[in-house]
Amino acid sequence: MEDNKIVELFWKRDEGAISAVKEKYGRLFLKIAENILGSASDAEECVSDGLFRLWNEIPPNRPEKLGAFGAKVVRNLSLDTLRRENALRRGGGRTAECLEELDEVLHGTENDIEERVVLKDSLNTFLGGLSADARQIFLKRYWYMQSISEIARETGFSESKIKMSLLRSRNALKTHLEREEQ
Repeated sequence: MEDNKIVELFWKRDEGAISAVKEKYGRLFLKIAENILGSASDAEECVSDGLFRLWNEIPPNRPEKLGAFGAKVVRNLSLDTLRRENALRRGGGRTAECLEELDEVLHGTENDIEERVVLKDSLNTFLGGLSADARQIFLKRYWYMQSISEIARETGFSESKIKMSLLRSRNALKTHLEREEQ
C-alpha cells in the first residue's frame, strides 16, 4: 500500500493503518531498534510503542515519507529506552561504539537545544556534500547503528573501505563544523 493511502487511514482513524505500517515497515523499524538496543525483546517493545506513537502523531502530522517518519519515531524511542536503562554506562553495545566514534566531533552538543538545531542543519548540509556511497555508509553507521560487517555485506565494500570512509567522513564533518563555528 502506498504511504499516502496509509496516512489517509491514520487520518480516518482506521486501525488498519497500524497493520499496513507494520507490514510495510515493521522489519526496518525492528532492525533499527535491535541495532540500538541489542535486544530483540526490547526492540519489539519499542516498535510496538512506536506504532502507538504514530497513531497519536498522525494526525496532526501528515508525513510525506511515512517510512522515514516512523523510523525516526522508533529510533528516538529506542535511544530513550537505552538512556533510561543506563545502558551506555554498562557498555551499551554497538550504540555506545557508534557514539564514541562521533564524540570527538560532536562533543558538548548533547544537551543544548539551540546547538542541536544548528547541528541538525549543519549535518544536513554536510551529508548533502558527501558522495552517495560515503553518505550511505555514514547513515548506515550513525543513523541505523549498523556494524561495520553489516555495512560491508550490504554495500559490497570491504570492511577496511567502510572504516576508511567513516574516518574520512568524521574528519570532514569535524572540519565542516569548525568552519561553521567561525
